[in-house]
Amino acid sequence: MGLRWYTTVIDCHDVHAQAAWWAQALGWSVAVDQPDEVILVPPHAFTTGAQLPPEERGPGLCFVPVPEGKQLKNRLHLDLAPRADDDLEAEVARLLALGAHRIDVGQPDGAVVLTDPEGNELCVLSPRDQ
Repeated sequence: MGLRWYTTVIDCHDVHAQAAWWAQALGWSVAVDQPDEVILVPPHAFTTGAQLPPEERGPGLCFVPVPEGKQLKNRLHLDLAPRADDDLEAEVARLLALGAHRIDVGQPDGAVVLTDPEGNELCVLSPRDQ
């Protein structure tokens, strides 16, 4: 029997600003909104999520405050992908307009590396539905 992946925690200075950015980036909604913690979940969590067994609901994103800023490259990052019928560059432009920054880490063709407003790396891959 394995563990259930419950959430991914992102350390940040401004919990609410970071959560708002990621909510816009992913199209997710706030499930928990506390002064020192915000949890985002995908849209289906409020519709079909309650009907699904816990192991099929998928993880959320949890934002918690830390006093220190990001100092090194993330050891873990999220890979995001537009849907198959969406345009990669349009999605990258949308994220940049929301406050992301493009960086180059020597990534392969077909992947774009960005940082969120607090400098956490994320990849935007080529469109796919799987």
